[in-house]
Amino acid sequence: MEYVRLGETGLEVSPIALGTWRFGMEHEETGIVETGRDEAHELLDAYADMGGNFIDTANGYGGGDSERWIGEWLDEQDREDYVIASKCYWSDVSRFQENLSAKNVRAEVEGSLKKLDTEYLDILYLHRFDDETPIEKTLRTIDDLISEGKVHNVGLSTADAWKLTKGLWKADVNNYEAFTVTQPQYSAVYREPVAEYLDVCEDQNLAVCPYSPLHGGFLTGKYERVGDGTVKAPDGSRGEIDEHFEDWYLKEEAWDVLEEIRAVAEETDASPAQVSLAWLLHHEDLTIVPIIGARTPDQLKENLGAVDVELTDEQFDRLEAAMD
Repeated sequence: MEYVRLGETGLEVSPIALGTWRFGMEHEETGIVETGRDEAHELLDAYADMGGNFIDTANGYGGGDSERWIGEWLDEQDREDYVIASKCYWSDVSRFQENLSAKNVRAEVEGSLKKLDTEYLDILYLHRFDDETPIEKTLRTIDDLISEGKVHNVGLSTADAWKLTKGLWKADVNNYEAFTVTQPQYSAVYREPVAEYLDVCEDQNLAVCPYSPLHGGFLTGKYERVGDGTVKAPDGSRGEIDEHFEDWYLKEEAWDVLEEIRAVAEETDASPAQVSLAWLLHHEDLTIVPIIGARTPDQLKENLGAVDVELTDEQFDRLEAAMD
């Protein structure tokens, strides 16, 4: 697998990252755990065997199990071969510490390092923007963590474009380490809400590692509408076990995009999932490294196959226009 340079971080990463949001995730209504410990280790093994080196997690994924299971797996690997990204905002320790205060940021980073059994995070994302804590206080704390060698790069996940800009400005005027990588939701379906955010990323040369690049699995093409307007979801899929799936992902325009993706998939002898990821990879104005949340090694292999899918300019433009 040919690696790419992750913006101005200096890191060389696989062109598709492995997301671990599902590790240890339990659905309250059904009690179903999406990915258990053994399955998590199997996915990590498969990803590494296929050349992947970029693993994304967060302090609260699976109640901390995601980081713990990655740490167990890393213990059998050469840590220097992998780029590990985690996040903080919500506390893994106390419901009274859900913020980006100096106290919470430091406590959560120390907790992540312990669970991951590593001395440093390659990337620390702010999981959300904390409107109650001045961003310069948060950035000063992270700047200290970087000086201590516990964090190497800082990024921002979900936020308004103006808040991303504010964070960049506050880092500049205070000479703190600035955001070099971002993690918004972005896909062939979910575009307009992050258009201005991505404009900032392009202007400031920030790498973009979008989550939900397959729109919650919808863009794999495995969902079908039946005659009465209901949606047929495969057994065990998110559409079947996640009570929020239809409200979050099944908008009318999503079906229009999927129709065009299926057409391009047929033309390129690829799967809809591969075409959806290839559309992201073929952006010329941004460095985009999508984060996939495969549940099986077969899904993982299919998704990573997107790096070999070549889209013509005409096909790319058709997918671009499918939301109009």
